[in-house]
Amino acid sequence: MRIQLSPGPLRGTRPAHAAAAAALLLALAAAPASAHHAFAAEFDSTKPVKFEKAVVTRMEWVNPHVWIHIDVPQADGSVEKWAIEAGTPNVLFRRGFTKDALLPGTSIVVDGYRAKDGSRRANGRDLTLPDGRTLFLGSSGTGAPLERP
Repeated sequence: MRIQLSPGPLRGTRPAHAAAAAALLLALAAAPASAHHAFAAEFDSTKPVKFEKAVVTRMEWVNPHVWIHIDVPQADGSVEKWAIEAGTPNVLFRRGFTKDALLPGTSIVVDGYRAKDGSRRANGRDLTLPDGRTLFLGSSGTGAPLERP
């Protein structure tokens, strides 16, 4: 009499488990990368913006980017609210920028690049403080246009 072994529930599972584990690791490794976007994913380098006499309303020191919220006066007397994306908190801090550098009410000049979706968001490039000092807001290696000399 011949006995034939039927494929049981555990037979051949080692390669399947290894493949599933590899797929899971790849998915987990990709998650942080997708959270931090490239410049070109959200902003348009062909649509520069410049806001003169913008007034800081608040700053958000959060990862992965600092956000500067500003009121931008319009010619008709109205005010547009904009959000300016800057580099990471660590990058700005290493450049000498602190949470107290831009208090609400501070009048600034900021230029950068408008969001592709047309919203009132921009990726900041340079920010000029009331005393004339200029701060490069961008973060390197994101695909944004190069920092000016």
